[in-house]
Amino acid sequence: AEQTLKLLNPDCRILKFAAKLEEKALLEQVAKADLVIDGSDNFATRFAVNDACIATRTPLVSGAAIRTEGQISVFSGRPGDPCYRCLYGAGGEMDETCSQNGVLAPLVGIIGSMQAIEAIKVLTGAGNPLIGRLMLLDALHMEWRTVKLKADPKCPVCSGRGAA
Repeated sequence: AEQTLKLLNPDCRILKFAAKLEEKALLEQVAKADLVIDGSDNFATRFAVNDACIATRTPLVSGAAIRTEGQISVFSGRPGDPCYRCLYGAGGEMDETCSQNGVLAPLVGIIGSMQAIEAIKVLTGAGNPLIGRLMLLDALHMEWRTVKLKADPKCPVCSGRGAA
């Protein structure tokens, strides 16, 4: 994948990691990024990436797909904006993964393409990124809907953060 991406854009810097990033290493790497795109398939990883993005105020483009449903959102990392944890609360430790529950293969491509569009919007300042909104896809009925997200005042990750 790294070689393919470098052929497509030789000016892009791609970092690959052979081992799982623990909290400190994850924070260090996220702090170096202009933006993080998360396409992981488990809540523990999504929460860890979210926590690092909030701590470093790095924008996060989050996408997920399970069975025939997908979702995408952008979390700015700015105080007052919602984070991924606001979406699921403190009790959001769900163990659903693609490998356990399956996923409609083309759905992953759709969500990934939408994440790429959102990343371009965030990085270039073009358009209106999905900050404060969650876009949901029901692929069986091919219906999109968008819901507004608000920061959870009791969120264990982002509540109580002051402005920079």
